[in-house]
Amino acid sequence: MAHSPEETEGKQAPSSMKASLGLDVDGTRIAQARHLAVSFLSTVRDKHNIPVTDSALEIVQLIVSELVTNARKYAPGPALLQMQVTGNTLRVELWDSNPLPPAVKAPAPRRIGQHGLEIVTALAQNVTIEATPPGKRIIATVTLNPA
Repeated sequence: MAHSPEETEGKQAPSSMKASLGLDVDGTRIAQARHLAVSFLSTVRDKHNIPVTDSALEIVQLIVSELVTNARKYAPGPALLQMQVTGNTLRVELWDSNPLPPAVKAPAPRRIGQHGLEIVTALAQNVTIEATPPGKRIIATVTLNPA
């Protein structure tokens, strides 16, 4: 179920806002995850006056799409997408039930497929992978309004 952005502190300019989406095993929520990212960042920009560039919005949609697609492809069970804005940084977290960490393959322009984590790593400021039994969490951070 999608959750609306939620303020965790503050009155006019919250220091942290969150949104999340539980993902089914059938993969039908990939588009919904992208829409949640757009809706969440639009709320951050329009209602909380945090600048979000168009390029950051496009980057976040691609990162969310790649992470959710990979979770659906390689994890046998449910997954959870969480997004949190603190200041001008978005933290995108994807937890899935597969404990095996993904490997970033060397760039190979002629390879068909398996570029998801390569794309996420190229677009995000930082990507970390953490073991969280019974699965793993991939965290990508994106600056919403780079100078």
